[in-house]
Amino acid sequence: MTTYTEPYRDFEALLSEAPGTLSRENITIVLGAGELAAGTVLGKITTGSSATATAFAGNSGTGTVGTITVSAGAQHGTYKLVIIEPATDAGKFQLEGPDGKIVGTGTVGAAFSKGGLAFTLADATDFIAGDGFDIVVAAGSGSYTAYDDGLANGAQVAVAVLAQSVDATSSAVSATAIVRLAEVKKDALQWHTDVDSTAKSKAYADLALVNIVAR
Repeated sequence: MTTYTEPYRDFEALLSEAPGTLSRENITIVLGAGELAAGTVLGKITTGSSATATAFAGNSGTGTVGTITVSAGAQHGTYKLVIIEPATDAGKFQLEGPDGKIVGTGTVGAAFSKGGLAFTLADATDFIAGDGFDIVVAAGSGSYTAYDDGLANGAQVAVAVLAQSVDATSSAVSATAIVRLAEVKKDALQWHTDVDSTAKSKAYADLALVNIVAR
């Protein structure tokens, strides 16, 4: 006898929601996300994968910022790198995030890795205090994909639950998602293949922050 497995139906993961359409939004699933079943836990792509550095006008030093690696924890927007302690071949700099908070301090000529950015500020003609760079991290597309805590583009945070099955293999697609003020069934939630029990626990906590409670 042939055994058939019934796929999850649209909205099957939804236990309760706010009146009207308050809990729902029309969203875009990013190209390449593949086939996502109804009930898939989603993350939002808020941060790009690249960053560029531009020297302040009037810098005395002629060093440059090397290749910038963007990873989890990075914010999109403009970081400010400012020399705070000039010294021959080993000055100190401070990095301020787009939110105005200090990310950390580093040393000219040494690898720096904090707050989701990694790079080396090379020295040539020595910098003086006040020299610096604007480092711009591109914004993400704002589209959604399956939540995966190993990502670094914003989708490592669970923010929504897909209400209907979609196929975004060859093109981006529009879909309905539950994004706030709802209860969802844990047993009906669907996950990216890389999500383990620890990542699921994190996702439940993430969803609770947007008032989606998994029961």
